[in-house]
Amino acid sequence: MTNALPALKRTPVRGPLVAALLALLTLSLVGCRIPRLSRGDIRVSITADGETRQIDLPAGSTVAEALQAAGIEYGGLDRSEPPFYAVLSDGDHIRLIRVREAFETKNEVIPFERRVVRNESLPEGESRLIQMGVNGLQELTYRIVYEDGEEVSNTIVKTTVLQTPVPEIVMVGVRASFAPLSISGRLAYLAGGNAWIMEESTSNRRPLVTTGDLDGRVFALSPNGDWLLYTRKSDAPPEEEINTLWVVSTIDKTPRPIRLKVSNVVHFAGWVPGRANTVAYSTVEPRANAPGWQANNDLYMVTFGGSGWVGTHREVIEANSGGVYGWWGTIFVWSPDGHLAYARPDEIGLVDVDKGYFKPFMAITPLQTHSDWAWIPGLTWGADSRTLYVVTHAPPTGLINPEESPFFDLSAISLVNGTLVTLVPQTGMFAYPSASPLRTSGNEKAYHIAYLQAIFPAQSETSHYRLAVMDRDGSNRRVLFPPEDAPGMEPQTPVWAPEPLPEQEGDFVAVIYQGNLWLVDTLSAQAYQVTGDGLITRIDWK
Repeated sequence: MTNALPALKRTPVRGPLVAALLALLTLSLVGCRIPRLSRGDIRVSITADGETRQIDLPAGSTVAEALQAAGIEYGGLDRSEPPFYAVLSDGDHIRLIRVREAFETKNEVIPFERRVVRNESLPEGESRLIQMGVNGLQELTYRIVYEDGEEVSNTIVKTTVLQTPVPEIVMVGVRASFAPLSISGRLAYLAGGNAWIMEESTSNRRPLVTTGDLDGRVFALSPNGDWLLYTRKSDAPPEEEINTLWVVSTIDKTPRPIRLKVSNVVHFAGWVPGRANTVAYSTVEPRANAPGWQANNDLYMVTFGGSGWVGTHREVIEANSGGVYGWWGTIFVWSPDGHLAYARPDEIGLVDVDKGYFKPFMAITPLQTHSDWAWIPGLTWGADSRTLYVVTHAPPTGLINPEESPFFDLSAISLVNGTLVTLVPQTGMFAYPSASPLRTSGNEKAYHIAYLQAIFPAQSETSHYRLAVMDRDGSNRRVLFPPEDAPGMEPQTPVWAPEPLPEQEGDFVAVIYQGNLWLVDTLSAQAYQVTGDGLITRIDWK
């Protein structure tokens, strides 16, 4: 028996099918081939340094790559059009611009200012040159930019003042028709940034300091009236230095101001009683933010000589926090017999000058001003050095916070028995009491108190005031000036005449009203206008 495999059946391949398979295979092989880029895909032109050339680049090249390929170097200031980072297309044009900078310095004159000071001691229309003007000098540094050799910009990048200009000061007469008054002692006043002195008569006036930069923070005659202590604005920025402290003789024919080598005196500088040519002062640290300083609440003394020498500055009280709102500062007041009192927003007391510490004896409810300033109680000594007169913060009515009470009283503190007595209720926060010198009254010596009375006591921060006087015990109170139908005065400390005149009914009190000096007779209430230029900001009388 024989086993046989079945025969395979052969199927013939048809021609069209083979052709299709071959075509598909060919397309697949073509699609898998890696493309190859040539270096001549795009052509651009480059203009640099006065020449133009063409260069072939791969597509997608940037301007920076084109310059590099062309072997053209460029500096950090050079620029191109289009910019270095731009991607190029075929046919683009590149322009490389060579940039160069140079610096030049030139000196330039700073013209001086011309300041006009009105003065009633000159006839109207007459003028007098007080200070020659001197031009200043500054050095200017310019940055000059050149593009392809041509100047395209010239700007100032630095200014250095080599010499500060000195202003020209011209005094112009504005004499007013005010009858002259006889006065005792020396009356100093600050007008238009300059210090003036009156002697014997209100018509006898002479300039004392004509720099035009007195800031009025300190303006005080020595006890005998022979010297004036004052502050001048600093030339430095206020955040670096606020002012400087000076003295000048009031008796020399050609006075020479003396700088006391002290800066940043805001609240206090005064003459030390019983010590010749000795000044006490307190300082602050300038700040850029309001109010412009941080108080040190310190106390120093310094002695000077008439020839111009200045002694060593002796520290009496070292810098301290100053209690509540101590950043604002502390004021000091000397008694006639040489005791020193102080006042700050939360207390008053005495200073032990020999041992160098505060001796508080009365707490003050600090005023919450909700602002960048703090209230310090007005404070003065009685002429007998046994009583302090102080503005106290009175308690409120109702449910008001005591620190926000709008009420302020004028009180007296006896240093003999420590008694506190309210003399005048609701005077206002800026009552600023001032005691007259001792006067003979019968068989005893007495004195009076001048103070300011707020027209609107419950709004005394913004209210105007009227001048009032009273006996030292608070009796016989009377409002003197200005009249009720006239606007009130700005807050200030009234200044008593050193001595009464024989033909005068009472003592003179000097005040500033609407920028002018007025003298008020405290007995008759007669007021006399002395100046009319409206420039006075501070006065003192010794």
